[in-house]
Parts: sequence; structure tokens; C-alpha cells
Amino acid sequence: MSGRRGGGLLVAGTTSDAGKSVVTAGICRWLVRQGVKVAPFKGQNMSLNSFVTREGAEIGRAQAMQAQAARVEPSALMNPVLLKPGSDRSSQVVLMGRPVGELSARGYHGGRQEALFGTVVECLEELRGTYEAVICEGAGSPAEINLRRTDIVNMGIARAARLPVLVVGDIDRGGVFASFFGTTALLAPEDQALIAGYLVNKFRGDVTLLEPGLEMLHGLTGRHTYGVLPFAHGLGIDEEDGLRVSLRGAVRESVVAPPVGEDVLRVAVCAVPLMSNFTDVDALAAEPGVVVRFVDRAEELADADLAVVPGTRGTVKALGWLRERGLADALARRAAEGRPVLGICGGFQMLGELIEDDVESRAGTVDGLDLLPVRVRFARDKTLARPVGAALGESVEGYEIHHGVAEVLGGEPFLDGCRVGPVWGTHWHGSLESDGFRRAFLREVAAASGRRFVPAPDTSFGVLREEQLDRLGDLIEEHADTDALLRLIESGAPSGLPFIPPGAP
Repeated sequence: MSGRRGGGLLVAGTTSDAGKSVVTAGICRWLVRQGVKVAPFKGQNMSLNSFVTREGAEIGRAQAMQAQAARVEPSALMNPVLLKPGSDRSSQVVLMGRPVGELSARGYHGGRQEALFGTVVECLEELRGTYEAVICEGAGSPAEINLRRTDIVNMGIARAARLPVLVVGDIDRGGVFASFFGTTALLAPEDQALIAGYLVNKFRGDVTLLEPGLEMLHGLTGRHTYGVLPFAHGLGIDEEDGLRVSLRGAVRESVVAPPVGEDVLRVAVCAVPLMSNFTDVDALAAEPGVVVRFVDRAEELADADLAVVPGTRGTVKALGWLRERGLADALARRAAEGRPVLGICGGFQMLGELIEDDVESRAGTVDGLDLLPVRVRFARDKTLARPVGAALGESVEGYEIHHGVAEVLGGEPFLDGCRVGPVWGTHWHGSLESDGFRRAFLREVAAASGRRFVPAPDTSFGVLREEQLDRLGDLIEEHADTDALLRLIESGAPSGLPFIPPGAP
């Protein structure tokens, strides 16, 4: 980049889930392969999928993934504000990696958000002083006119830092031309001056059929389309706002290698309310012969070889949901029959005897499922850690994000938790990404289930993740106007971009 430091770009979207996270990661991977020192950034993120940095800061998992794409260590600077929903109306606010309180949406947008703007700008400027390029991700749509006054993640940060903006649209949803035009036309003139152009995502078919529309869009807006990215199956990249597929669908979209043994293993993940870090099961889904599904009915556990109770931002609420739907009884039957159950973080807490919660739900003392000899007390301080250890004769790494403090009263030790027969529990997210441990665990599950399943001896989750990130970099390199993108990052939005009426109301 001609040695210039501090270039930048904001990747916005016409909607949530337009592809901002993966495009940002793809640009980061493409740039670092060109020798550019690059970092990701998202000023404010709302997500239940989070990660713990080596310094013990909690950030959005998508930003951790983007940091990996950029081949840099993730830090709190890359996601200074994280909102973790606890209900439809309130979220925990995590500032610079530490929780600072619970706020309603009205309370946050009514004043607290603006107060955080200085911190967001300072973090971005610190990154721009360290890296040659910072690729920023927006949130939702920049044309959410009801929230523009307090915006700190889209046009607010773009205008403060004079960042050019690339708007991504998901053509698979339809209406992409109207979305590009409408997004631009609802912005104030000062904001429109930073909208450099557009990027079409998830296109299927012959791109020449799209070109007349792109030419008309340029005529209407004076702005170029910087690329048309084809639809790519099975990227398996960490998401922010929801599951990659419906809760009743399989985790992976792509066809993986056939099983090594004679049988497959079926994994059913209970789709509890406020499910967090559901990416924990990605490593299972990456194994040939392992089929992972999210389920919400008791009968769907019947043919599963392993039932997983995942993390959640509402442990007591999720516990009630399991009971209401008959899943609690189904889990108890599995345990009595010697069929494997794994609880992770909030799921581990639910499997215990008792939960004392005067912090998260304020429900007081609640009976757990009584499948593990564990008692849980919720503390006001959140545990954020990157533990390392061993289990099943293999080394394991993970990360912890929880308010619940578990007192383990018996059973066999299992990471920080315990095991009783076919029931396992731990607070450690990400432990299944440790290849040797994952294979050993799956062998235990297969033996308990009577399945002739054999883990593949050479599956490396780390290598698979790198391959996925390289695929994102390839999409940018092969289907975007990379020379024009470099000019944007280095020099900002082109001058003289026309105003599209009516502008902001």
C-alpha cells in the first residue's frame, strides 16, 4: 500500500446478514496475502457469540474470526462495545471487554450509546496508528433513520473517521438494486458523500445477465459496483446474529467426506432460548460421519447418539424451556439409559442439582436437572478466561464466559466440570476444537451408543478454518475489483459523488 499507514474502509450492508462479516474477513485475508498489515474493527456489535482474547477481554466472535483472517491476535480494540441480549428489550453492555451493566434498548439509544462514541473513535484511531489498513464492519443497515442520531457503528463512525463505505447487498434475498438505491437515498448529503459504491453478494448464475442492472444502478447513483461475489456453499464461518441455517436444519451445508467407520454419529443440539456460542459444535460437524442438528422437540433426541445442551445468556429461562417442551425428561431418560449427554457452559449449569441466580434472571434458587453433582451460584463478576488443560489423555484449550460459579461435589473430573457415566459437563467453550480431545470424546460417544463409528485420524479443525478463510480471500481476489478497493482503502471515497434525493428525513 505504498507504505501508507492508517487506510480504512467501512463494510456496510443493506440489511442484517447481508454478508458484512464474511466480506470483511475476506478483504482482511486478501490484504494480508498482499503483504498489508491489516486489522478488523467493529465499533458496536450485538451478538450472543463471543470470544475471550488472551488478555481476558470479551469481544464478538466474528471479530475474532476476522482477526484470524488478518493473521493478527484479536484484542478489545477491535470490538470496543459488545451488546449481549438477555431479552427482547435489554442487553448486557460489554465495554472494552468487560461487562458494565444491563440496559434496555431505550436506555442505550437514549444516551448511553452517544457517551460511548468517543471510546469507539479512540479505538479505531489507535488501530489506524498501528496498522496499514483497518477494515471496519457496520451493523444492520446504515439507513436505519430512526437510529442515525446516536449511530456509532455505521455512518457515525464513517463520518468521524472519514472512511469510505462499501455497501454489501444479498442478491439471494431479492430486491438488491432497490436496496442499494434506497440505502443511499435515505442518507444525508454528508453521509452520501462517503458511500463509495456497492458489492453484490451470493449471486447465482450468469453474471452477464446482471450487468445491465449494474450499469443502470451506476447511472442512477453515480457509484460503481466493486464486485459480484458468487454464492458459496458451506463456508462455515462464525456468525453474529443467528444460526447459519434454521434451527431445524443441519449445521453444515456442504457435503463432507464419508465416515471412516461403518456408522455415522448423530448429534442433537437443544436449541435453547438465547443460545450463545453455538459455534462450539462446528468442530463436531467438521468430522466426517458426524451429523449435527439443532432440535426443539423431545422426540428429536430419540435417535441421537449425543445430545448437547449448549450455552445460553438465560440459564434459568432455558431450563424452564427444556421442561416445558419435554426435553428435560428426554435428557433424564438418556442418562438413565447410558446414552451420552454433553452440557457446555449454561448447559453444564442446567445439568446440575441446583442454581442460585440473583444476578442474571433474579429467580433465586431453582432446581436443576440433577444429572450431575454440581451446584451453581451466579456471581456479579463475570469469569473470562482462556484455560488450558487435559482430558481423556489429550491436551485441551478453551475459553470461559460465565457468571455462574460451579461447585463440583462428585463424579469424575472433566476439564473444569465433571462426568457421571454418560453425562459430561464443562464451562469450556471451544474445547472440541482441540483435535485429539475431540477424537477421544467421539470414541467415547460411539462406544456408549454402540455405533461402529471411527473418527478420522487426520481432521484438523485449525486447518479447515484456515481453508475457509482462504476461500473468503479467494472470493475477493477473483470476483472484486481489487485495484479499486485498494484505492478506496488508501485514498477514501471518490470526490464529486452525486447526491441522491430525498436524503435523510
